[in-house]
Amino acid sequence: MVLACGLAACSMGVQLSQPPNLYLDGRNYPASLVPEVLQVVDAPIFYVTDRAPVRTEGRVTGYGTGRSDAMAFGATQIRFGAVDWEDLVARTHVDRGGRISRLDLVALREITRFPDIPLPARRQSGELRVTPEARSEYEAITREFQNAIRAEVQRTGNRRILVYVHGVSNEFDNSVQTLANLWHFTGRRSIPVSFTWPAGNAGLLGYFRDREAADFSVYHAKEFLRMLAEIPEVEDIDIVAHSRGTSVMTQALREMVIYNRGKGLRPKLAMKTGTLILAAADLDIGVVRQRLASERVSEAFEQINIYVNPDDVALRLSSFLTKYPRVGVAGADDFKPNELAVERKQGLTHFIRVEGASGSGSHSYFRNNPAVLSDIVLALRTRAFPGGTLRPLEEDPDTIWRLQPNYPLERLPNLIVEVER
Repeated sequence: MVLACGLAACSMGVQLSQPPNLYLDGRNYPASLVPEVLQVVDAPIFYVTDRAPVRTEGRVTGYGTGRSDAMAFGATQIRFGAVDWEDLVARTHVDRGGRISRLDLVALREITRFPDIPLPARRQSGELRVTPEARSEYEAITREFQNAIRAEVQRTGNRRILVYVHGVSNEFDNSVQTLANLWHFTGRRSIPVSFTWPAGNAGLLGYFRDREAADFSVYHAKEFLRMLAEIPEVEDIDIVAHSRGTSVMTQALREMVIYNRGKGLRPKLAMKTGTLILAAADLDIGVVRQRLASERVSEAFEQINIYVNPDDVALRLSSFLTKYPRVGVAGADDFKPNELAVERKQGLTHFIRVEGASGSGSHSYFRNNPAVLSDIVLALRTRAFPGGTLRPLEEDPDTIWRLQPNYPLERLPNLIVEVER
């Protein structure tokens, strides 16, 4: 894949996260199972965005914090700071005092751009219908997007999609670099696609501008997921959403569930959704109960894992500003009696309390905390539920799983055989 980049952002880098605890003793990373074409230090990370593009000499070279009515699809190239693949695998097993690789966005190419929405429509026989010309153009670009994903399936053999949705105060570069972290540590056995919305607004009111931008992006998120699910070669779609990105995704998913039920289809089969991970969810608990639980959105997933951190400073502030508790800092007292037990049994929804994630990392722990990252990796690699041999979380009396800072270490057997993809 040939990419081009002509902006300063392509030289900016971040640090690869500390390795998950389960890799620290030199075992468990599935290096031998990584497709040969992906055993590289320069890796493709795809994206779909409705951020306003940044152009240099007429060419898209990046994306800012402004909104775009047009959705774009493209690919970046993320360089892991290692000599070669073997060196990168070795770095994947280092301890906290070892060498940690950098992640640099070194290339970017916008592959296709959709028309502005809403598409032009005309009223006919009492119905408002998109014009044939507009529909034809939209469907042609949809096929371009789907063909590009289909080509990557053929190139890599990976039929599972890993979608990442960032939170507030995140710029474009950070979204694809964070996904590169998750994708690498989960074993590179998926096609990584970041859905990146117009977050990153600066100033005292930046948080509120980002919240509005999240609502702006729901339609495009829904269309993105629909187009992915319609690709025959795609088998499963896993989703990891963080902070306010959980609102973007859950709103889109809710609308898709309602749409597919209305067509007489089972949401799980039609949407091809696998595991949903919500980390530091900036969601109103009451809204979740009214809009997600009432619509039985969990039916669309194999399981839902919701990480909560009582020490999350950002969500404590969000709860204060909005006057309602957020899911990402919730405790048993924030739910109705027996509500969590019912959600686990019927909805396969698991609440996981994170321990030891305080201070500056209290909100971004899903990326930086080796224990949390270990559980996310295990959930996506093994498809196991919490509490079993492959995910040895401990259960508190309030039916919330407890994730200790040293998780999982000696409690985990060698992951020699993985679940068949």
